[in-house]
Amino acid sequence: MAMLAKNMNAARAVGARSMRAAPRHVVGARVPARSLVISHVKSQSAELTIGMKAPHFKLNDVVSGRAVSVDDFAGSPLLVMFLCVHCPYVVLLKEEIVRVAQEYGARGFKVVAISSNSTATHPQDGPDKMKEDAAKYGFPFPYLFDESQEVAQAYTAACTPEFYVFDAAGGLAYHGQFDDARPKMANSPPVTGRDLRAAMDAVLAGKPAPKTRPSIGCNIKWAPGKEPTYFGAQVVK
Repeated sequence: MAMLAKNMNAARAVGARSMRAAPRHVVGARVPARSLVISHVKSQSAELTIGMKAPHFKLNDVVSGRAVSVDDFAGSPLLVMFLCVHCPYVVLLKEEIVRVAQEYGARGFKVVAISSNSTATHPQDGPDKMKEDAAKYGFPFPYLFDESQEVAQAYTAACTPEFYVFDAAGGLAYHGQFDDARPKMANSPPVTGRDLRAAMDAVLAGKPAPKTRPSIGCNIKWAPGKEPTYFGAQVVK
């Protein structure tokens, strides 16, 4: 009986650890033959948590060519977005992202977008294409290229799009989805930016942001051998 109780306690402990490993909803990953990816996950110990300061970055804007640093936005609420050119989840949102940036920029928010996809595997996401995309949609914010992918890792970003809202003191207030709209999904809700807008409204009002719902999108295209330790997959052979 003592051995049975010990085994049952061990099973419950494993189950509890599994429940704490919240899935990161990412699609489009390359997987080995005869393997089925169940979900991509992030280590909860690695992920930015509410209240943590915005990790430092200094990257070049593909449009102006100037270096942009997180320090440039000190003292203002800040929206940091990880985007790319080709991902259908990003493409669906681009026009509304521009509207959000314009509306909340007028209310004091600073906005910056970063692309971290490897051009070795996805040249369509390189700086030249980013510049064309910024012109096409009229991005009213800097669009930065994270060639080393170190900034994406500092933010523990896993997919495009991902959205991080920081308050004026630099503390993380929200990390989650834009809204419930999905590409190529029957009866998808319209693109409104509901979740992100609610979080930004809360920051401006000095209130806690609403409960986070994880972003859904394409996995960041890591250069071979540069996949971060927090980015893994549960695979069934």
